[in-house]
Amino acid sequence: MSSEWLQALTAWLSANPGWLSGALFATAFLESLALAGILIPGVAIIFAVAALAGQVALPLLEVLFWAGTGAIAGDSISFALGRLFQGRLERLWPLNHFPGFIAKGEVFFHLHGGKSVIIGRFVGPIRPIIPLIAGAFLMPWRRFLAFNLSSAIAWSPTYVLPGYLVGSALASDFEPPAHFYPVIGISAAILLVIYLLLIRFQLGLGHSSPLYHWLAGLMARYHTTHRFWRLYTSQRPAQAGEFPLPSLSMALGAGALFMILGQLATATRLFEPFNTLTLEWLAQLRNPLLDPVMVMVTLLADPPIMLAAAVLAAMALGVRGFYAATLHILGAALLATVLVWAFKYFTAIPRPHIVMGPPASGAFPSGHTTGITVFSSLAASFIARESRHRWRWRYYLLFSIPIVLVALSRIYLGVHWFTDVVGGILLGLFVAGLTRASYSRYDNIPLTTDTSLLAAGVAWVLYIIWYTAEHWPKATLLYGPAAG
Repeated sequence: MSSEWLQALTAWLSANPGWLSGALFATAFLESLALAGILIPGVAIIFAVAALAGQVALPLLEVLFWAGTGAIAGDSISFALGRLFQGRLERLWPLNHFPGFIAKGEVFFHLHGGKSVIIGRFVGPIRPIIPLIAGAFLMPWRRFLAFNLSSAIAWSPTYVLPGYLVGSALASDFEPPAHFYPVIGISAAILLVIYLLLIRFQLGLGHSSPLYHWLAGLMARYHTTHRFWRLYTSQRPAQAGEFPLPSLSMALGAGALFMILGQLATATRLFEPFNTLTLEWLAQLRNPLLDPVMVMVTLLADPPIMLAAAVLAAMALGVRGFYAATLHILGAALLATVLVWAFKYFTAIPRPHIVMGPPASGAFPSGHTTGITVFSSLAASFIARESRHRWRWRYYLLFSIPIVLVALSRIYLGVHWFTDVVGGILLGLFVAGLTRASYSRYDNIPLTTDTSLLAAGVAWVLYIIWYTAEHWPKATLLYGPAAG
């Protein structure tokens, strides 16, 4: 019966495409609403409506906007209902027919706190329940809205893009290269496995989580996998043999997303309207006061500065006997450099031409964004490793700021498309995650700060000052707006 109803809905929307935006909003709204989201097959309807939107070439930004707005509205009303009916949720229809949902939602909320609003949006059956629970537990409105808006930005493309891409492919005469579908399929399978594992074990990746212990037991059953698990397990006494599951998951997930984005950005024209719109919007914001700031930010991520950081850090660690850390830092810099060059060379996507002297290399991915992502991610991971567990998120948050600023500067200055900087971030996370996972087998002694590391930092700062002073006149000229 539900499949017949869905077919009737898609047939009506095919005949009345003007209602597609409203249908996206309504479906996302109901799917997020606590009392209705339990009953309707929201994911299937969103996929079908998004596919129709792709077939009729409804602008992608419009599709994402209406779906995201509907999800925000649905969660907000669920939150308000939770506040209104706190203490009586189990007696509300249709929740009274699903007594286990409220209990699961409360356990999930107590486990993850405010983050459960973001996490819960992606977690199957409890998705429409978490905002209700948050309201019942009197989470402050401002905090909930911050979590609600930020999670909707990620939820909208995650749930809408697959259907939209299918619809666009069906409506076009696109003939993909031979490797297109295998790469997409393998990458999607990797993401699906990671997603299912995370959801199945409530997003735990640390060595105390159920997922970690389940994987450890599974690996122990076979000699080869057990040897691999033991080989890359840290031997620090305090960690009791911790396998780098978070780093490995980040590397696999970021790598799979990069391959999917790379295929779509190089073999299709799907993102061209969005890239153009983003570039034009930021170009309108250019002004003489902001230009020098953005030029300075982008200079700080130039390859010579990033490579100098890697070399100096490696030297400082090498003289102290941390040879494994030295080789991994140099290896990460080399791997990132080779991968960026290879993808730029083989994809050969042209850059925007709105500045006086755009770089001659290809656009995808952004080398500056890749470099700063590798640098910031590794720096955050090494520092966080030596700090208390509950403080680690602060270092990751702090070191994410340079990544955002450099990515924004590349689009603002008009030398990269939006997909270039996203690709750069994903590629950088892949390299950083792979490096950190590989280093885990040698991570047996804490990396403490001493005079050699401080001297390397001072030398790097002095090099930055010299480099920016030397290249500033040329950079301000080349990054200036093109004439006409």
